[in-house]
Amino acid sequence: MIEVKNLYFTYPSGVEALRNVSLEIRKGEFVAIMGQNGAGKTTLIKHFNGLLKPSKGEVLVDGVNTESVSVAKLARKVGFVFQNPDNQLFSETVEDEISFALKNFGFKDTPLRRRVTWALKLLGLTEYRKASPFMLSGGERKRVALASVLAWDPEVVVMDEPTIGQDYSQKEKLRQFIVQLNMQGKTVVVVTHDVEFVSECNPRVILMSGGEILADGFGKNVLTNIELLTQASIVPPQVTEIFMGIKDLGFPVDIIDLYEAKELLMKRLGRK
Repeated sequence: MIEVKNLYFTYPSGVEALRNVSLEIRKGEFVAIMGQNGAGKTTLIKHFNGLLKPSKGEVLVDGVNTESVSVAKLARKVGFVFQNPDNQLFSETVEDEISFALKNFGFKDTPLRRRVTWALKLLGLTEYRKASPFMLSGGERKRVALASVLAWDPEVVVMDEPTIGQDYSQKEKLRQFIVQLNMQGKTVVVVTHDVEFVSECNPRVILMSGGEILADGFGKNVLTNIELLTQASIVPPQVTEIFMGIKDLGFPVDIIDLYEAKELLMKRLGRK
């Protein structure tokens, strides 16, 4: 679905944000791109829908070079949810916000209203239909931004730091929602430095630092590699640190999520 070939990108200020990045994201994959601020995560994903164009190298979306098509055309296939929802919200009501892109993509009357109603219900926003997005909480505005993207049913959904400003309950709902999207066949890309959130999702993880890819693999393999995490200035999941501390008791050290940890501990208690 997305192919990045030897990508370099330098901002007008002269800062080289990406250096020789190559990767493939297959249709239907769930991928988390991780790294600290300045790692190049957001710069990379802005190439997925043409918001940024390569300084060198190329990016293909479903076989089409992003330099050869407009952002508007790429947006039909790749939905992008910004880290700060205020960067993409501008309409007077939540309903108008969700309708905007649908109108641009040619949806008319009944189909448009149906898609808006569906998106509102999906994200639990029905009661805010006529409300101003700017009167909602930060978490609610993020849901409006996501609803406005999902309404037109893009094949790829890209979310930049979706957990910022969310409490544990909201994060868990988001996790379940993302897993549901992925099970429905959507290609989902999440950019985050929230290691606890990623550990509970256990997607494919791409670890970045200094504009380069340090690691790319199964979540459990990457998030239990202390050397790599240290290089990327990311701490391992708390549950991983606990199991590394009790490895002398015969526990495995490659544990990243609470569900697996609970199962292991219950089995050990059951043997006693």
